[in-house]
Amino acid sequence: MSDNNHTAGSEEPREDGASGRVVGTPSPAKGGSLLAKDDEGAKPPAEPGIELDEKSAKNAERIVATFFLLAFAASVAFIAYFIGWSGRDGGMHGVIRTRESNFWLGGTLAVAMLAMAFGVTIWVRRLMTSKPIIQERHAMASDANTRAAFEADFLEGAEDSGITKRPLLRRTLLLATAPLGLAPLVLLRDLGPLPEKRLRHTFWGAAVNKAKSEGKKGVRLVVDGTNAPLKVSDFNSPGGMITVLPEGIEEEKEAANEIAKAVTILINVPNELFKPVKGRENWHVNGVVAYSKICTHVGCPAALYEQTTHHILCPCHQSTFDATDGAKVVFGPAHRPLPQLPLGVEDGYLIATDDFPEPIGPSFWERG
Repeated sequence: MSDNNHTAGSEEPREDGASGRVVGTPSPAKGGSLLAKDDEGAKPPAEPGIELDEKSAKNAERIVATFFLLAFAASVAFIAYFIGWSGRDGGMHGVIRTRESNFWLGGTLAVAMLAMAFGVTIWVRRLMTSKPIIQERHAMASDANTRAAFEADFLEGAEDSGITKRPLLRRTLLLATAPLGLAPLVLLRDLGPLPEKRLRHTFWGAAVNKAKSEGKKGVRLVVDGTNAPLKVSDFNSPGGMITVLPEGIEEEKEAANEIAKAVTILINVPNELFKPVKGRENWHVNGVVAYSKICTHVGCPAALYEQTTHHILCPCHQSTFDATDGAKVVFGPAHRPLPQLPLGVEDGYLIATDDFPEPIGPSFWERG
């Protein structure tokens, strides 16, 4: 009867005595897992701390060394430009020269820093091992065992980094960092050449001297932006203001720098309100007076004019000057009036007969 219970057509699974499993069910996975591994014959992955093959490491080493050499070259270029090139022709004066120095000094230093960063990053990612590091917390006291452990960790880290067995990386790293260590000393040693007497005079003086050498009374005033000479009849409406420059200034070698110092505002003050400064009674033309556009506080353009009060206003710190009374300070942090330019007339054109009598711009410029 027992044999009849296990007929061929029975759908009930039966237990296999040899294997100890039910017939018709899949064999159990090896190792007690539910699913068998698909890559049983594959090579196990590299354990943490296993270094890449030497061929890849050598390629990475050359790349890192190249970045370190680039950092060295950029650092040397930074120092060479700062010492031997930026101070040519009297130093870094003027807008153009400042732009040039910023480009070269900033560019070379940025290349040096970026090359160092790229080199160190590739070194860490491609050449250093990836052993997991667990830091245990202990008492803060440093005993002999702690110092010994630190020494062991340090030597192990040096060994893992490859700095002891890769002399090319070690030497190029030291070569790259040496100029960067000297760069701050070079910058602190020389903060730039002194302006000397350059801020005491503007192009108005040179232009007037040139005009007088040609038999003229002075240099003509031209409108800023158009360079058109300005006639007295072109500027006869009281309350008007315009920016002027000396004729020929745009032909100078460093025109931008000269224009920045020589820029002047021309104001037509009502003749009955104008109060000439003592000794400057003939410096205006029927109430048309010229003042430096550079504020005597910190050098901002004093380019706002109130027609009702005849006040010149600097928008940076609200220094206010009275155009009817020699541009004296009536409000704000400025300590001295705007310098006045002596004017005259020649063949119907407004001219300047001399340079500003005192240095233009901020008061501390007078120390130059």
